[in-house]
Amino acid sequence: MSEKASFALSSDLISELLTGMRLRGVQYRRIQTGPEFGLGFDKKPGHAYFHYLAVGTAMLRTRDGALHELKPGSAVFIPHGKGHQLLSDVQQPFREIDTFDATQLGESVSGVDTCPSTHPTPSAVLFYGCMTFDLGGMQALEKLMPDVMVADAHGERYPGLPPILDAMKREICSGRIGFAGVLARLAEVAAAMIVRGWIESGCENVSGLVAALRDPRLARAILALHRQPGREWTVAQLAAESHVSRSVFAQRFQSTIGVSPLRYATELRMSLASRWLADDRLSIDTVAQRLGYTSQAAFSRAFKRINGHSPGASRRQGSIDRPVTQASIT
Repeated sequence: MSEKASFALSSDLISELLTGMRLRGVQYRRIQTGPEFGLGFDKKPGHAYFHYLAVGTAMLRTRDGALHELKPGSAVFIPHGKGHQLLSDVQQPFREIDTFDATQLGESVSGVDTCPSTHPTPSAVLFYGCMTFDLGGMQALEKLMPDVMVADAHGERYPGLPPILDAMKREICSGRIGFAGVLARLAEVAAAMIVRGWIESGCENVSGLVAALRDPRLARAILALHRQPGREWTVAQLAAESHVSRSVFAQRFQSTIGVSPLRYATELRMSLASRWLADDRLSIDTVAQRLGYTSQAAFSRAFKRINGHSPGASRRQGSIDRPVTQASIT
């Protein structure tokens, strides 16, 4: 296969995987501070943090002590929801963000103002978001992501990001009618573009699924699985998609991805099932049929084996924790 054809196949697979990515805003805050500030953000498993610094500078410090210098226009995505602080100086004490008084600016957006009355002009203005983060069929890739991903308005790694960040700055600083809701949606798109840029740039050469994206033979099989998750695939059929023998395909898939082809197919189905049950509110029977199971009982057994709980528990959890907004990127 030519290099051009290989790239086109990998692009198709990346697009297919990214189609399933969703970021849903749970809480957003527009924050303005004086020259000295310290903001703490608790660890939130299953969530991601997004920060955009429109005005001023800051230091981002993670709980393990790692430091990241943020300049005006910097955007930060923290995919694993790990605890961290935003500080004017590394020696500055901090308070948890939820302890500050907040003024409601929109349905999911509030404002926090820590700027002293003696400083009428804020030294730093930023927008913060806490989101649920779901990579759909790419859950294995999520585990490989770095703890902190930093982008700026001029970085070459994210060519489509600067216009989004520029628009965020205008909305943050202008205070026009409806700016809070616009900011929330722009934040979700910006976070999704950071994830896409990381994937397209090679995911910092991490192994596993990324190596499969670069292997045209494995990429064909994975693309087929994602496009037809409800098909009752066999290893022989997947090997045929890859144009290699069954034994070569099975060994190569296991050594590259870390699981067998059929295990990957089952985990993909159950990941999709969790989303359809919790977010799309489909019935258990509908999900079972869509994924090719002949009975609800067989589906429920597979679901519990992979996810550790029943399909009904996913539906109940989805009704408790409904997101306020949603963004996906293709």
